Amino acid sequence: MLSGERTDLGDYLRRQRAAMCPPVAPGDPRVRRRRVPGLRRQELSEVAGISVEYYTRLEQGRAVRPSREVLQALARAFGLSGAERDHLFRLGGESPPQIESPDTVIRPGLLRVLHALDGTMPVTVHDGRLTLLAGNAAASELLAPLTGGTGRYARNIAYQAFTAPGLADLLGEEGAELFTRVAAAELRTALSRYPEDTHLRGLLAELGAVSGRFRDLWERCEVGAWRSAVKRIRHPRRGWLHFDIEMLHDAERDHWVMLYTPRDGA
Repeated sequence: MLSGERTDLGDYLRRQRAAMCPPVAPGDPRVRRRRVPGLRRQELSEVAGISVEYYTRLEQGRAVRPSREVLQALARAFGLSGAERDHLFRLGGESPPQIESPDTVIRPGLLRVLHALDGTMPVTVHDGRLTLLAGNAAASELLAPLTGGTGRYARNIAYQAFTAPGLADLLGEEGAELFTRVAAAELRTALSRYPEDTHLRGLLAELGAVSGRFRDLWERCEVGAWRSAVKRIRHPRRGWLHFDIEMLHDAERDHWVMLYTPRDGA
């Protein structure tokens, strides 16, 4: 940054305030009499629920470290996007807030990419709860043995790892064992991010009740950090194939894109 942190925060607040529409109808004489665009400090402070004196100090760089509550109130008052809110928090000397739960809707552009790659590679998208949200036709064909279950957790990757009957046929014995280990570790990571999530808590209880393998792995307390891998997977028509797996993260929605790049030229 070219200026100091306090000036940067004040500049950002002033620019956001100037971009806001005054709380009166267009054409009202009070709008025409305004010398500068946007809201006045008094109006913004009322929307945010903080004193005008304190807000003025923020803009002037005289309040060094606003609280997280004040930053959140300002983000709501300005109607900031997730990226803009995170930027505001960093300018205020705070780490951006964590999202409360993964988004349930995939970005339309990502869905188009998914289907455009159908003739090139299998692609899936799952959320931070490990729930499979979408997959292209190539992924559905390749991973069919994992998608035959029913019930509340049938689309959860961790649940599939410990309950799908065809796992060893799909991945081989060694591959199936590694998959269950990764699944347990990734579930622990998901729970650490969403500790009060009732769906994840229910999944943990369910797996603990039905799978001895899961109980053994859970006691290891491993945490997932796998973002790249090479997997050997049995294709239903082409037999054993090797894939380079890469995981890409959409942090704002907490969606994970898994790309299965074939190594065998298939």
